[in-house]
Amino acid sequence: MIKSLSIIFPVFNEELRLNSSFNHIKSFLRKKKNFKTEIIFVDDGSQDNSYKMIKNFILAQNKKNKIRVLKLKKNSGKGGALKLAVKKATYDWILTTDVDMSVSLFQLTEWLKKKFLNKKYFVYFGSRTHKKSNVKKNFFRNILGFIMRFLISLILNINIKDTQCGFKLYKKKVAKIIFPKIKSNGFDHDLEIVLQLKFKKIRIIELPVKWIHRDNS
Repeated sequence: MIKSLSIIFPVFNEELRLNSSFNHIKSFLRKKKNFKTEIIFVDDGSQDNSYKMIKNFILAQNKKNKIRVLKLKKNSGKGGALKLAVKKATYDWILTTDVDMSVSLFQLTEWLKKKFLNKKYFVYFGSRTHKKSNVKKNFFRNILGFIMRFLISLILNINIKDTQCGFKLYKKKVAKIIFPKIKSNGFDHDLEIVLQLKFKKIRIIELPVKWIHRDNS
């Protein structure tokens, strides 16, 4: 199903959690099977040591691991960082995810193992509201998410249960069409993606995730 994969991490002032994320990425690269992988970090104008840490991580890796970092001089927002990375991505599928690893990279392995991916569909969203999802989050975030989902459904007529989970998988040809059309550089870019896909009549498949709340993410 997946022969090659670009994994995109937007990064903004993440120096406190990057070492943990690097260990997770190294574990995934060692254990993954059957597909080529490239890792793309996008430093979104960080004011801490994130960019330097990523550069040092890349230098320390085996050259066979295709890892690179893109640098934005000013903070543009998550949407802007993802647009840049999708433009530069080269492999056949694109996974956008959060560097805090609230959803493990091994979630994709689980999807493949359980044969959740189908050749007929080109977009898959991790959904924290899926009946098979395992979600650990704080009370305030849970209430906020419920209100947001209600408003999105009511105002925008979007039937997707969870538009904001950062773990999303796209066929490259679809991502290359959709992301350049996104006007918002902020977190509301997710809604634009859903609306663009709806306009193009491209179906979104929501899949279960194991999701853990990370403080300061």
